Amino acid sequence: MAHWSQYREELIKTARTIASPGRGILAADESTGTIGKRFQQIGVENNEANRAAYRELLFTAPNLAEHISGVILYEETLYQKAKDGTPFVDILKKAGIVIGIKVDKGVQNIPGTDGESFTMGLDGLLERCKKYYADGARFAKWRAVLKIGNGCPSDRSILANAEGLAQYAALCQEAGLVPIVEPEILMDGDHDIEVAAAVTEKVLANVYKILETNGILLEGTLLKPNMVCPGTGCTKKYTPGDIAYYTVRTLARTVPAAVPGITFLSGGQSEEEASLNLSAMNKLDYTKPWKLTFSYGRALQASTLKAWKGNPDNVAAAQKALLERAKANGLAQLGQYDGGIGGAEAAATLYVANYKY
Repeated sequence: MAHWSQYREELIKTARTIASPGRGILAADESTGTIGKRFQQIGVENNEANRAAYRELLFTAPNLAEHISGVILYEETLYQKAKDGTPFVDILKKAGIVIGIKVDKGVQNIPGTDGESFTMGLDGLLERCKKYYADGARFAKWRAVLKIGNGCPSDRSILANAEGLAQYAALCQEAGLVPIVEPEILMDGDHDIEVAAAVTEKVLANVYKILETNGILLEGTLLKPNMVCPGTGCTKKYTPGDIAYYTVRTLARTVPAAVPGITFLSGGQSEEEASLNLSAMNKLDYTKPWKLTFSYGRALQASTLKAWKGNPDNVAAAQKALLERAKANGLAQLGQYDGGIGGAEAAATLYVANYKY
């Protein structure tokens, strides 16, 4: 039976385009508050003009599309323009980059739980998605957040967030947007990689069960999960090979082959860790029916921000830093990155406890 969305074929094509070899997603969907925190670290005032200048730097980097297939925007950015008056949407389209949009409204605590959360934003979502489609977006992002420790994640949290992701995905597909399904399990805690793997497996199994119940066209979706990593407080050290094995094994047990691409979040890993771990997964001798690629925010932009510092004279240097990380991750998608790009700066931790954006 044909899928109910009139955009069926377009959804499939868009998802495959984003998950094309050697390319991945630049997540530039930081909220106004989150980008303000990043700007504060480099001494830049958080105002609309500076936010537009920074996003222009990103989107006009020469040959960005060589390793970037899609860019996730915050709503403000979808309607911003470059200094010469060209809408960012037109700049990205001309470069051959698919435009995405963050559509969730942040998280609220689930009453009666140990600080577990549910993602808000379903009210009016169909109308917003239709508008975003008309304005050039072709995929969307919705972040669910779960945590490990003290009995978490609870079944209540897992099921609530899986249902929220499924409802979001259905509304996106109705409006022509490929939904990125993002059930992020935070790295906070002292748990080992075995615990992280077991929890991730349980969460993903529930997510895909409920996606199927809701009639989601899996070929027209992408998954954005955490890599299976130990908690940041874990004293045992693991190699990229360990992380690759546990992550791919978990995905093989839970994610249907119909899903065209898995676009990992970086989750506070350093730029270099995120690249090396992704490359290790793609080198791994294991059946992988989906493309394994990236959807990085901090792990693509940290060095870029430090190079820019809000100074127009530094734009070329900042773009060079962005393109270096994009190249590293493009090579990682092919299993061809062995480290070294960016030096010690790229190895700096980007972890933030209980990360919100």
